[in-house]
Amino acid sequence: MATNSRTLALIKQRLDEAERNIQYVKHALEDGDDEGDENRSQITENANTEELTTGERVIEGVFDGKNMLGNDQEEYPVPPNYASKSKLVEGDVMKLTIGADGGFTYKQIRPVERKRLIGTMVVDEEGAFKVKAEGRIYDVLLASVTFYQIEEGDEVTILVPNRGEAEWGAVEHVTHK
Repeated sequence: MATNSRTLALIKQRLDEAERNIQYVKHALEDGDDEGDENRSQITENANTEELTTGERVIEGVFDGKNMLGNDQEEYPVPPNYASKSKLVEGDVMKLTIGADGGFTYKQIRPVERKRLIGTMVVDEEGAFKVKAEGRIYDVLLASVTFYQIEEGDEVTILVPNRGEAEWGAVEHVTHK
């Protein structure tokens, strides 16, 4: 089975985390003094999250078309308006900062390679909007449909990952019929 872009992004993310942890340990060994480095007491790292002294938590993850799958294996809902406006694509690597007050702030940190597809807006039997392009059907966020005022039959340009199979497309442009 071929490795898809989401899997590759998760592997790269894990390698980045491992490199950060190695650098942290090397720095600690060079200091040789547990009390001498204030930075070590300010930042606690593990394989899943970073907790900052301000009470914030930072989690990296991969966008799945609707949510972010965090490196802690939790699923975090990405606001549809943000995902739509930012044209997030399945496989994009994101960072989520959870503030001390519980607020969520998302940021795209590493986009996947994209390709554009031109398709037609269709509505399935359940009333969900989808784009039919190159013989496939792609889900799109309702926030994009309402923002662009897309109607069934409109020509829609979507962004999808350049590699692998995607279920979701990010609306880039619409030509109304």
